Amino acid sequence: MPEIMKDPRRARVAIALVFAVHGAVAGTFATRIPWIRQHLDLSPGQLGLALVMPALGSSLAMPLAGRFVHRYGGRAAVRVLITLWCLALTLPVLAPSLVALCLALLVFGATAGTADVAMNAQGVEIERLLGRSIMSGLHGMWSAGGLVASAFGVLAVHQEFDPRLQLAVTSLVLVLATQLIASRLPDFRAGAEEEAPPRFALPPRSALAIGLVGFCAVFAEGASMDWSGVYLKDVTGASAGVAAAAYTAFALTMTVSRLAGDAVISRLGPVPAARISGVIATVGGVLVIIADTPYLAIPGFALIGIGIAVVVPLAFAAAGRTGGNPSQAIAGVATVTYTSGLVAPAIIGVVAQATSLTVSFALVTALTAALVLSAGALRQAPAAGPAEPAAVPADAKR
Repeated sequence: MPEIMKDPRRARVAIALVFAVHGAVAGTFATRIPWIRQHLDLSPGQLGLALVMPALGSSLAMPLAGRFVHRYGGRAAVRVLITLWCLALTLPVLAPSLVALCLALLVFGATAGTADVAMNAQGVEIERLLGRSIMSGLHGMWSAGGLVASAFGVLAVHQEFDPRLQLAVTSLVLVLATQLIASRLPDFRAGAEEEAPPRFALPPRSALAIGLVGFCAVFAEGASMDWSGVYLKDVTGASAGVAAAAYTAFALTMTVSRLAGDAVISRLGPVPAARISGVIATVGGVLVIIADTPYLAIPGFALIGIGIAVVVPLAFAAAGRTGGNPSQAIAGVATVTYTSGLVAPAIIGVVAQATSLTVSFALVTALTAALVLSAGALRQAPAAGPAEPAAVPADAKR
């Protein structure tokens, strides 16, 4: 019997903690974006250019991840790629110029994207063996990691800690945690009859429609993560501490919604859940664009967090059930989905430079509204259900 069937709780807890570590890196970085902007004296357009680099790195590296997972197995892939992502956290705050910052963020994004594919592939395999939806909860743990890390980040801002020291210590702690957690993951490996994915796997056609649903959600997520602090400072006149707290509010509501999301998806189904989510996110976007005070903008970002919470987990779960190699399908959907992260920072920055940040978030609001219309693509796969494993933990073969 595969290891996961003998101890499903251990495997589920381990992969949930992996998601939390990944989210902690993102949350830590998000709270230091205003400092990076001030430190390098960047304009909105320059910051937008820099913030496009993580998504560019992800989009270029993600197509390689399926082959890596296939060759080395799920456990080794997660351990190596999450470790590299944690180490890359130290790079952006060390950059002495815009060019150096762009290069640092390119590496930062490449490690983030490949780690994302590996952990989602592992999550889909565990979900298949358990026979019930867990992907929303796993992404909830990602948000929880980001929330906890952002809370520490807000504290560091208030205490005026040196961000270079803060990120170095955080990186070291998360690397050590990764080594402990990864040892408890089941070692999924491809069967002998399973064909290896291409070395550079472009998104299959089946991934495009699902990926476009995720595209809309990730655009809103990336804009809120990267620009909420700047938005509160520039548009509502918030202090640095209050501006950093905007991401915390966003991450808090996203965390709660994702942790409750599996029950909601099971009750409503993926399409209605995604459509209701789009409505909620749109209401939040409207509050943001009409806000002239932090006390209106922060609830707006919170509602955006609630609205987009389950959309990306639904997209990954759907990708994992389209047939064929799960890691390749997930890499394909991730590439399409996170292309949104590639264009979002640049578009927000360019539109803000030409008009205002308020107009930029009007575009974000339009894309959240598009979720209501595009959610039907998630019918291609159920949210959860029993399935035969596509791969068997290597431990079970011994």
